[in-house]
Amino acid sequence: MSDRRGIILAGGSGTRLYPITVGVSKQLLPIYDKPMVYYPLTVLMLAGIREVCVITTPQDQDQFRRTLGDGGQWGLRLTYVAQPSPDGLAQAYLLAEGFLDGRPSAMVLGDNIFFGHGLPGLLAEADREERGGTVFGYHVADPERYGVVAFDEAGRAREIVEKPERPPSSYAVTGLYFLDGEAPERARAVTPSPRGELEIATLLDGYLRDGLLRVRTMGRGYAWLDTGTHASLLDAGLFVRTLEERQGLQTGSPDEVAWRQGWIGDEDLAARGRLFGKTAYGRHLLGLLGEGRPGR
Repeated sequence: MSDRRGIILAGGSGTRLYPITVGVSKQLLPIYDKPMVYYPLTVLMLAGIREVCVITTPQDQDQFRRTLGDGGQWGLRLTYVAQPSPDGLAQAYLLAEGFLDGRPSAMVLGDNIFFGHGLPGLLAEADREERGGTVFGYHVADPERYGVVAFDEAGRAREIVEKPERPPSSYAVTGLYFLDGEAPERARAVTPSPRGELEIATLLDGYLRDGLLRVRTMGRGYAWLDTGTHASLLDAGLFVRTLEERQGLQTGSPDEVAWRQGWIGDEDLAARGRLFGKTAYGRHLLGLLGEGRPGR
């Protein structure tokens, strides 16, 4: 198990998805057959992280508690922290400072979905780094919509530029950040941007200037999906449906990941399968028990 603690940033008002998010948090919308928040949660679990802070708006916190509980059903310990107002991604490290208690962290945005056979290995590599931080670059067709990595001639990251008019590369920084225990202290030094937010790009740039930020690229075979628009939300659901119906495998299942990690037993998985027994998801969980526990 990793000593690193996890953060899921699931705040914000979701106005780009109105009217479907007027009465429900964006991160609790369905991505095909599971709540959106299951997908970033399983990324942290694949990194061996069992203590996770879920940052939500005050009005949505009860919805998350009903959906995720205290995490005990997956061998996790979940802590909930309210975000009074959405003041930038770097704010998460200030809100979670007490929870982190000086430990390194892995933060994932609650509306980001990652997929790839080699993902556990990539996460383990980032987790082994004790000092500084690791972020992940993903090749996109529209880099001007994201924070973009600028590389030098040797292929080393030299700058992260937020939503540039002329992108220095096509590699966007994904919503997954492995940072050391200094992140809250560094976040306190971040001043609000012209739009009044504590920008994650500014926090990361501080690490980069000190030679402490590593950028790992996710190449072919990985998928990074951002679900911030109606179209991308639909695309993500169709992507998951295609994977599951074509291969008969699940993605974004905390129940399966917890079982494969050995954090819950066969009886626990069977109980979860019976709970969802009227669905293909529940039948998949019950079917795992006949297969044994191969590698993740």
